[in-house]
Amino acid sequence: MDIHLLDGTYELFRHYYAMPPARDADGQPIAAVRGVLNSVLAMINGGARYVGVATDHVIESFRNRLWRGYKTGEGIDPDLLSQFQLLEDGLTALGVVVWPMVEYEADDALAAAAARAAADPRVDRVVICTPDKDLAQCVRGSKIVQFNRRTRTTMDEAAVVAKFGVPPASIPDYLALVGDAADGYPGLRGWGPKSTAAVLARFGRIDDIPADWRAWKVNAVSPAALAQTLDRDRSLALLFRDLATLHTDIPTFDTIDGLEWMGPRPEFAALAARFDAAVTVAPANGGRTR
Repeated sequence: MDIHLLDGTYELFRHYYAMPPARDADGQPIAAVRGVLNSVLAMINGGARYVGVATDHVIESFRNRLWRGYKTGEGIDPDLLSQFQLLEDGLTALGVVVWPMVEYEADDALAAAAARAAADPRVDRVVICTPDKDLAQCVRGSKIVQFNRRTRTTMDEAAVVAKFGVPPASIPDYLALVGDAADGYPGLRGWGPKSTAAVLARFGRIDDIPADWRAWKVNAVSPAALAQTLDRDRSLALLFRDLATLHTDIPTFDTIDGLEWMGPRPEFAALAARFDAAVTVAPANGGRTR
């Protein structure tokens, strides 16, 4: 069997910017949630039977205490932010298992659920549905893969190496050195994707990179300068790696049997009627942009 794990927060953002705005009878924005629910239903109708969705119940997590610049909810459109709880309520009414994250992030829940599901001998494949590069660290051979639902592309372990130049286990180190603008940490000065991939492809982890660049024996741009930067900011790199490392030890589900979709709950009919009656409205600024 296949297990499908979705990043609900990403899906909500994606549909918010893709769908025309709509409000229900009480003036509540609902278009993004309605789009996500329709998308999940389409996936289920297409054959996905074991499904779990992780959401960011709040934007901030423990990582904000580690790094002041880590991503926050600042700047998120209030119409989008107001649909976070509705998304969780809607998915639950649809009969889908939801993991709302508070101390951790949705990415952590996806990583934990993927590891747990893959350990079950009944599972043929775990499909993590998100394009977020953080989740590339969870890919294992062709057993745990990453799937971009927008581009319809699947990334197994060979594809991760082809894209980043390093295996999944080195992705946290790669992101620590290169940085991740979406999550709010800059990486180390001078460490670009190519030079980082070259060094990590040889040594694997930041901890194992020798201080003497002459021992690297890799084709990297200005290896002496890179070594100097790493020597000066190694503790910062390790902090960024902590930010990039997903936690797989948090509770998600007891057995994969609990992920099986058994149909919508009784309350879904009222929610569907509410969404069907919603009115599409023109945005005040004439259109939304990311």
